[in-house]
Amino acid sequence: MNLPLATAVIVPRAGDTALADLPGLLVPAYGETLTMVGIVMAIVVLAGTPLGVALHNMAPGGLFENRAVYAVLSWVVNIGRSLPFLILMAAIVPFTRFVTGTNIGIPAAVVPMSLAGIPFFARLVENCLRDVPRTVTQAARASGASPLQIIRTAQLGEAVPAIIGGLTINTIAMIEYSAIAGTIGAGGIGYVAVTYGYQRFDQTVMLATIVILILTVALVQLLGDRLVRFTTPALRLHR
Repeated sequence: MNLPLATAVIVPRAGDTALADLPGLLVPAYGETLTMVGIVMAIVVLAGTPLGVALHNMAPGGLFENRAVYAVLSWVVNIGRSLPFLILMAAIVPFTRFVTGTNIGIPAAVVPMSLAGIPFFARLVENCLRDVPRTVTQAARASGASPLQIIRTAQLGEAVPAIIGGLTINTIAMIEYSAIAGTIGAGGIGYVAVTYGYQRFDQTVMLATIVILILTVALVQLLGDRLVRFTTPALRLHR
């Protein structure tokens, strides 16, 4: 007896993704996540570092003390840090579309991720420079160094280990933000987790994405800790 077409066709159910099919689904998505985070972190470092330097040196006691400008910059940075990423991402959709011409894909994720990461990293840089002993800056001034030389050697040079630690924290935050950006179709592991794991109730895919994110964050933290240790003279002596 011939079965009706409706009963002869097997409809895939939730959780039907085989382990052998996971690499084909997750490897390209993981590459998109790395691309997204890499682009964002390059923008964050290039824009956040000078902003953090400006905040530190325009604060009271800085090289270019200017309380009014510092207050404005600090206020802008605080606004950028205060908005939860999901709200920021939704609020600037028109701006994102204006800049990139689209509100989906990696370009659409880079804009809100950068706007969230820059003020966060700038504040980290400011705090790192604040921890550099004032005697270091005073010694550089006494030796006749220019302001640019003081910033490059006496401030940033001494704060390198702390800045690397802050960069590690910021990178991990951007990995988390890239997963959230998957909700707007930005691609990457977050998009796979939402589309396949959540919407299709595929527990295999959901568990796999969770494991990948955990391992990625652990690896970034490990590399960051190693770099901090390598760039800290006192720690290198005890290796």
